[in-house]
Amino acid sequence: MKNTFGSASLSLILAALSAPAASQETAPPMTAQDLVTMPRVGAPIVADDGDQIVYTVTRTDPQTYERSSTVYWRRLADLDGEAVVLDLGGEASSLSFANDGHLYFLATRGESPTRQLYRVGIDDGETTGEPQQVTSFVAPISGYSVSPDGARLAVWGEIGRNCDSFGCEGDGTAHLPGPGDGRLYDAKDGFYRHWDEWETPGTYSRAFVFDLVDGMVSGEPVAIDTPRTGDPFTGDTPTKPFGGGEEIAWSADGETVFFTARAADKAEPTSTNTDIFAADISAGTLSNLTDENEAADTLPTPSPDGRYLAYLAMERPNYESDRLVVHLRNLRSGETRALTEGFDRSFGSLDWTPDGRYLIATAQDVLDTPAFRIDIASGSVERLDLMAGNEAHIANIEALSDNRLLFTQDSIGAPSEIYLSRDYEQAVPVTSIANMAVGQLASVVTSRFNFAGANGDTVWGQITKLENYDGAMPAILYVHGGPQGSFNDGWSSRWNPRVLASQGYAVISVDFHGSTGYGQDFTDSINQDWGGKPLQDLQLGLEAALAKDSQIDGSKACAMGASYGGYMMNWIAGRWPDRFDCLVQHDGLFDLRSFYYTTEELWFPRWDFGGTYAEQSQLYEQWNPVNYVENWQTPMLVVTGEQDFRVPYTQGLASFTALQERDIPAQLLVFPGENHWVLDPKNSVQWHETVFAWLDRWLKPQDGSE
Repeated sequence: MKNTFGSASLSLILAALSAPAASQETAPPMTAQDLVTMPRVGAPIVADDGDQIVYTVTRTDPQTYERSSTVYWRRLADLDGEAVVLDLGGEASSLSFANDGHLYFLATRGESPTRQLYRVGIDDGETTGEPQQVTSFVAPISGYSVSPDGARLAVWGEIGRNCDSFGCEGDGTAHLPGPGDGRLYDAKDGFYRHWDEWETPGTYSRAFVFDLVDGMVSGEPVAIDTPRTGDPFTGDTPTKPFGGGEEIAWSADGETVFFTARAADKAEPTSTNTDIFAADISAGTLSNLTDENEAADTLPTPSPDGRYLAYLAMERPNYESDRLVVHLRNLRSGETRALTEGFDRSFGSLDWTPDGRYLIATAQDVLDTPAFRIDIASGSVERLDLMAGNEAHIANIEALSDNRLLFTQDSIGAPSEIYLSRDYEQAVPVTSIANMAVGQLASVVTSRFNFAGANGDTVWGQITKLENYDGAMPAILYVHGGPQGSFNDGWSSRWNPRVLASQGYAVISVDFHGSTGYGQDFTDSINQDWGGKPLQDLQLGLEAALAKDSQIDGSKACAMGASYGGYMMNWIAGRWPDRFDCLVQHDGLFDLRSFYYTTEELWFPRWDFGGTYAEQSQLYEQWNPVNYVENWQTPMLVVTGEQDFRVPYTQGLASFTALQERDIPAQLLVFPGENHWVLDPKNSVQWHETVFAWLDRWLKPQDGSE
């Protein structure tokens, strides 16, 4: 086992050595304000020369909580040099370099009322002239991609299915027949609401291709979902709600657009069947390359030489947490093979090395998300050691020439920064912006532990606490959502162990049965057993943590979680009612019957409970928290967002009603504008301050009255 520094990264150590920070004896603990206003370093964007990069740093005003981003430029060949601020004439997003030497970006400015595409020349860290507006569409652009040869532009946004240009009058209004303001939906249309938005039948996320001439769009658009011959495709690309530019890719010759989409029809709420399509722009043809697979296919990633298409695919239909295996398709012969079938990890990103010999991919592995190098000839998978200490969470990898890797890394101890690895060796920091800020605060330490959980299986967990805290610490049991997920070693702007530990608590997280990063069998083991093995693991994991660290005061303990973690708070309230001094339940499932009929992605409960509620009502009721309300006795803070359509806010209202009826101390925090997450900076501060006050009330009573 390698030596580790808890969850500290190399750049954090370097920053701590070089920054004029106060000593750790006097450094203040991290607050919710610190978390919300922490600078956020964006993913690096690399020019074709493999040397110039740009990246954004987003900062939050501590008084108004308004956010603004600054764009920086620098050369990888001169990491000792200073980064240069690029003046792009205002706010800019979705940056990319094209082979014409220009930097492209999206912005809303001037006389254009909608977000459009601009470009500007870059010469040694300076812009050459004023930004040039590339598009003037009726509809706002959601995203774009310039072809490798710079001759074409793909743009996507919310466009009516019958619209043959980028925006038509009437887009997004088919469900508003009038004369009132009622929305009218038909059962044949599939989703009527999704994640946090009501659907707009007839309007989809659609992509169009234009020629680029002298930096301006030219000619008639080509809708990639509408071939000149054959049937058009109806669906969203990128997919909703979380798909982005990673789902749309140009072939090396700029003639074909590969994209991921799922058919929008009556079956959409019950189907995970996303497919990868190939739209030949010149020929006007559209092909479904993965039609035979009824499970998810995603992340089309063409090779630099144009011979192959790498992508990720699941095997089991309608299971959103199945293992994602790297597949390789020969674009000349059509032959496809699974490269990583024998490697029991689920990959989440792909990038080719410039020579086309390897794929660089990331996947969760125990509590880390490291990078792996995949040999496309043999399919062998090598885990790379890129960071001093634990790999923690690596993302946004760009494979460059000369065996270089550019990527971001974050951990529980430090936010995201950019790093550069040469010859696949341990990386050096390119930025140290957020780390400088966090280095001014009292340090925390994260330790890992494992124990024999349910069925005697090895289960992993983490303990995060202040490093130089004198005295006993009350325990906080963190329960992650998903349930197929993990509280791995990564930074979070929402459920952040560091900011909670800074309040004087020991934060204990357990990757119970069903968690990701431990092989597919372990992930699958929660299926139809929501309240069984996971609860055993949490009970055993809390005992193991208390045995490992005598500083933790197990007689003072609260538990908290969101989504499935919120479900577990409701389940604990009825099935482990005498263990905790308090609970924090955020967007938790309270009544599985009601949840089934009001959530939107129905493939999720159908898989996890083996069928519909009508087919498996006995199993739903076996693990239904509402059936054990008579055992509830633990004080609970309930948090919910009115725009949460995944776990509708009425689930939170119902649990609060149950608490009121039983005269159990409780509070209800409702955010009218938030979805399944709390994203607004002001709301985040309020969330944290409310949670901290609730924990302090039960774990640090001032007058002994509670």
